Amino acid sequence: MLRATLRRLQPLLGLKNFWTITNVQQAAAVRREMRGVAASHILAEPLGRNTAAAIGLAAIHLAHERGDAVIAVLPSDSYIAETARYRKLVRAAIQLAETPGSLVVMGIPPTRPETGYGYIERGRVCARSLGVSAYGVRRFTEKPALPLAKRYVASRRYFWNAGMFFWRVSTFLQALKQFLPATHDALMELKRFIGKSQYPAQLKRTYARLESISVDYAVMEPATRMKSGFRAAVIPASVGWSDIGSWAAVYELLAQKPGENVSGGPFHAIDARGNYFWSPKKFVAAIGVQDVVLVETDDALLLCSRERSQDVSKIVKQLEENRRRDLL
Repeated sequence: MLRATLRRLQPLLGLKNFWTITNVQQAAAVRREMRGVAASHILAEPLGRNTAAAIGLAAIHLAHERGDAVIAVLPSDSYIAETARYRKLVRAAIQLAETPGSLVVMGIPPTRPETGYGYIERGRVCARSLGVSAYGVRRFTEKPALPLAKRYVASRRYFWNAGMFFWRVSTFLQALKQFLPATHDALMELKRFIGKSQYPAQLKRTYARLESISVDYAVMEPATRMKSGFRAAVIPASVGWSDIGSWAAVYELLAQKPGENVSGGPFHAIDARGNYFWSPKKFVAAIGVQDVVLVETDDALLLCSRERSQDVSKIVKQLEENRRRDLL
């Protein structure tokens, strides 16, 4: 998926403009995958501190090398079916983000009441670029309970937040200074060491002090909740997006038509529809079930409804609390 992200955006951005944030454990593997991207553009975090810190690290390096550039923050785990349409929207978002103080985000029209994604509520059309309309953002909300997610989808005013953001370096650093000042000050101190022999040691010291918080909570929510001086806009992105982060997302990616049963092994279904079965070693017989996920591994079975597939994380948390790491 990292290579797919590179191929998808290379015609628009060019290899010299790619930067990747990863961690020290994966840095060597990422460098191998990102052929043609400068090694100095692959930044490795010594500790995981969530997306606010990661984007801040990229921002100070861009400020050092490129000045007040426009940043496109694009997760590498996104599947995009309509790449040409996606590139057009990225180009429009970059153009809108050139205005200082603009915080631009892509919003994915929801296809189901998903509880594992954040949501963006849109207002009225506030700008246009390259024939693309952008809407003012009323608010960001994080991972709602299922009844609320159903209301969001039914209202048609909400988008999934896919974590695709666009802003100037100066705009983001200003937002960090306003909403997350300790992280801003620590990163600006680190900026003085970029290119110097003391940088690796200073990076470790700095990261140990940073707050672990997502950019959604740290910047986007307060920027839209209060009179902050920032202008947030959302661009609807119907591009066949999936982060393939749940079994429901896997089903949607593989199903060729609504209600189809999808299986990773042999199966037979009677009066059953909309199910996903992953059981490579055993035959599955399904009778009278609908919208179910069944996943078999050597030592465990997962059985849940498709709309609750994001709640696997709750099982993981309980297993961790019960010290059942043999199942993780």
